[in-house]
Amino acid sequence: MSPMQYVKLGASGAAVSALGLGCLSFGDPDRGSHSWTLREDAASAVIRAALEAGINFFDTANVYSAGDSERILGTVLNRHARREEVVVATKVHGQMAPGPNGWGLSRKHIRWQVEQSLKRLGTDYIDLYQVHRWDDTTPLEETLEALDSLVRDGLVLYLGASSMHAWQFGKALCLQRQYGWAPFVTMQDHYNLIYREEEREMFPLLADAGVGALPYCTLACGRLARDPDAETPRRRRDERAEMLYRQAGAADRRICAAVAEVAAELGASRAQVALAWVLANPLVTAPLIGVTSVAQLTEDLGALDLVLDDDQLRRLGEGYVPHAVVGL
Repeated sequence: MSPMQYVKLGASGAAVSALGLGCLSFGDPDRGSHSWTLREDAASAVIRAALEAGINFFDTANVYSAGDSERILGTVLNRHARREEVVVATKVHGQMAPGPNGWGLSRKHIRWQVEQSLKRLGTDYIDLYQVHRWDDTTPLEETLEALDSLVRDGLVLYLGASSMHAWQFGKALCLQRQYGWAPFVTMQDHYNLIYREEEREMFPLLADAGVGALPYCTLACGRLARDPDAETPRRRRDERAEMLYRQAGAADRRICAAVAEVAAELGASRAQVALAWVLANPLVTAPLIGVTSVAQLTEDLGALDLVLDDDQLRRLGEGYVPHAVVGL
């Protein structure tokens, strides 16, 4: 396997590994909404293997396993990495307490949650702080000014966004520029071979604004890594994934078949081919991978050595049909 490659974190000067480790799969299965997550011992093995492979970019969120993902990530990184070597990203928006102020992007909720995330992560600052979803109950100016204050106070180094319409993101970027507030440097997109709606509006905006894409669900929650009907513990219990991928079944199956065909030609795995396709997009900064074992991590890392030719890229992409927008 080749040495890890590093790229700039979107429109920032920070350097991150060409694959980032998504941490949704870490946490107490009895907390939050994901019963298939890894407890600390198993998660620690994956995080340490990622560090040894050169991954320095780790993405989590306050809502993952009701905060337990942040706690596990912070505990393991503080034991096995120097703080200046890693880039830690987390998110804010989701429900973290009962009541109307327990969620959202108000100044009150953001300030409270950044303090809680810092405690769970065991760090003095967050490298990339991302708004997890759009909040239409809070004035956008309030949200953006609150985020700017976190940067000015040294609690956050860079700002990012996730999962919104292009018009919403464009409005936010314009306001940040107008008022001189700290800008969003990344957009975390739902993007893979069987869900490409970001190519219509969001990606052209990112190209124009110089903002980097951090695709998530890059393997479509495992659907691009195996036969479409294959059963896994996560597949049986992940209702959100079923919601994301229940449409366009016939077209998606044809794309999965093309992935298997190209993988056989290259002597690679399906996951490696699907990730290599995402990596081939010049707008992509660092795809986020989510794994539940060291073996899966090792397999995914092999995508960095895989080069798809023009014919393979064409065959992988030609079966796509429009999908209804999901994940916002």
